[in-house]
Amino acid sequence: MPAAGLPRQRQAGGEGHRPVPGRAPGPGPGRGTGPRQDYLDAFDKEPDVPAPRAGEPPTATSESYATEAGPEADRGDDAPPTGVPAQRGAGKGRAFTGIAAAAVTTVLAVVVAGHVTARREDGAARSSSATDQARDAHDSASRGDDRTSPSATPSAAALTYEQKMDRKYPLGATLKGPGKFDTVPGFARAPGTGRKYTYRVDVEQGLGLDGALFAEAVQKTLNDERSWSHGGARTFERVSSGKPDFVITLASPGTTAKWCAKSGLDTTQDNVSCDSAATERVMINAYRWAQGSKTYGNKIHAYRQMLINHEVGHRLGHGHVSCRRDGELAPVMQQQTKFLDHDGIHCLPNPWPFPES
Repeated sequence: MPAAGLPRQRQAGGEGHRPVPGRAPGPGPGRGTGPRQDYLDAFDKEPDVPAPRAGEPPTATSESYATEAGPEADRGDDAPPTGVPAQRGAGKGRAFTGIAAAAVTTVLAVVVAGHVTARREDGAARSSSATDQARDAHDSASRGDDRTSPSATPSAAALTYEQKMDRKYPLGATLKGPGKFDTVPGFARAPGTGRKYTYRVDVEQGLGLDGALFAEAVQKTLNDERSWSHGGARTFERVSSGKPDFVITLASPGTTAKWCAKSGLDTTQDNVSCDSAATERVMINAYRWAQGSKTYGNKIHAYRQMLINHEVGHRLGHGHVSCRRDGELAPVMQQQTKFLDHDGIHCLPNPWPFPES
């Protein structure tokens, strides 16, 4: 690279140093002021570089070394020199290139270091975040001593048989079911030694009632000492397959009416149950089972026992009777769903064939 402030003269084509046409030559040695011509020539002299052959790229000059990364940048410092010896400007070019490379290297090192630091800080932040989350979870668990979590809420205690039997259940008085039945599965052995009756329990589909509870109530009621098994005369066994002696059926009011009508009985007037003697079914009206009757009020458990004993009593051959004295217990075969009082006599509700036992 030429020294600042020193004029340069070049001849295109690289054939040597000659004055440029049209320009007055500078003062010779000893003329006027300024450096001698041979001093200027020492800085401005161009190497004789052969002209490139056709199709070959021109050979880089010392100026190209000084301004951009040329062949010197691709050659190692220990590589032997080729061609024309490098000019002073070439040394400066290599120095500049080295400085630029060092600067780039420094920048890269800073970027890499910053990236590594950022990753370490990010990892530390994640670790800290995980630690904080674990600590928060522990704190939340500790604080949970005085708060109730939905998953920790204890489920309602299961109701006992007596509690279920003491409850009323929603069911419409005019409900008409599909007339299709499901048999309650299982087997309940006859406990006594008397005459054994087998029965099956069917429940109409779509009632929304507890069929297992109904089946349990039938078995317990019929085999109670106060019921038809009194004195060991009979015993009752529930089955779910084979051909039983009868089928105790829990059905909607509409379906109950249809099955009772098959035996010439009308249950629609007072929405009652029946023993359809012409069929295998003892029909228990689901509305009465769920809601009871005015005559029993809130004594729904006792009413259900009466309902079972009354209709099975018909299956066993017993007809309707009523109490004969005021304040007397109504016989289980009295139509207690319809009335307790008759002919000026007030009867007391009673669910058992043998209540004094």
